[in-house]
Amino acid sequence: MNSFKDKKLILGSKSPRRSQLLSEAGFTFEVRIQDIDEDFDPHTPVLEVAENLAKRKADALKNTISEDEILITADSVVILDGIIYNKPEDYEAGLAMLSKLANQTHTVATGVCIMNTQKTVSFTVTTNVTFDTMSKAEIDYYLTNHKPFDKAGGYGIQDWIGLCKVASITGSYSNVMGLPVREVYLALMAF
Repeated sequence: MNSFKDKKLILGSKSPRRSQLLSEAGFTFEVRIQDIDEDFDPHTPVLEVAENLAKRKADALKNTISEDEILITADSVVILDGIIYNKPEDYEAGLAMLSKLANQTHTVATGVCIMNTQKTVSFTVTTNVTFDTMSKAEIDYYLTNHKPFDKAGGYGIQDWIGLCKVASITGSYSNVMGLPVREVYLALMAF
């Protein structure tokens, strides 16, 4: 897993969860980041937003990759009733967000872009997550103890809320963490 077709892997993300997932899957890679404006046109179809952002992240790093490197970028969004729930700005925003997601099924869409100096491939993977009902005390406990303010939808599937309040997941678990590892692996094998 050290290289693909004698290429060095570059992860264009500062997400510790994406790094963790690639490491646990046996990939050897370097992290390289370039901050971008993650605002998007509100008229963009919600299932296209994550992939567009992943492509934008790849484009920002395009000039830093050499011929022996493959770049992987990703972005995840949480969607409920056609509305994207981004990272909550603070406790109140997290409380409002998780109150909306409670007792509902939402979609996590992760867009992935894989690029080298010759070509670019991008795709979106979706997973449906159903939360149990959550009391205000449970949401308060979660926000206070886990501080998920850097996570799309205001939660991390790998921590307390995923262990105690998720009724079901349909699709890729790693996708909900931020990177659909199986699909990335398959795309790299075909790249």
